Amino acid sequence: MFQAGEYIIYGSSGVCRIEVIGRLDAAGMPNDRDYYTLRPCYMQGSTVFTPIDNQKIIMRPIMSKEEALKLIDEMKEIECLWITDEKRREIEYKEALRKCDGRELVKIIKTIYMRKQSRLAAGKKVTASDEKYFNLAEEQLYGEIAISLAMDKEAVKEFVIRRVKQLEQL
Repeated sequence: MFQAGEYIIYGSSGVCRIEVIGRLDAAGMPNDRDYYTLRPCYMQGSTVFTPIDNQKIIMRPIMSKEEALKLIDEMKEIECLWITDEKRREIEYKEALRKCDGRELVKIIKTIYMRKQSRLAAGKKVTASDEKYFNLAEEQLYGEIAISLAMDKEAVKEFVIRRVKQLEQL
């Protein structure tokens, strides 16, 4: 069980802060279960209520600072998803996002980045699907890394790029 004040990953809501743990006093809600009251960090004004024993949506602790730095340091070695079938690729993107796992998010970002470069070089546009999943994966990954490293979310992408380039030079 998590504690009030902790940051967790809560499904597609991404990084959330646990505000309160306890029973809900709301019409239509069972009064025999404990709930987390969550504040999504990057969805202003949002509140999520979820049973503490919810098994349908992934709830996990955010990466530690060490885990976040290790993930960044390993990004070069993480494989892309090479799927030629457009429909299958979108299914893979959705599944990777659903896992709420940093390594899976890196796979999506790398895959779409490579596809984007290839398409642009061939004089083609980036697909709307690729753009959508690229942005979703970046939002989730950089949001978690920002909290883990106590950084501003907007600074994370540049930090990651700089760190990866520094490792290449070693």
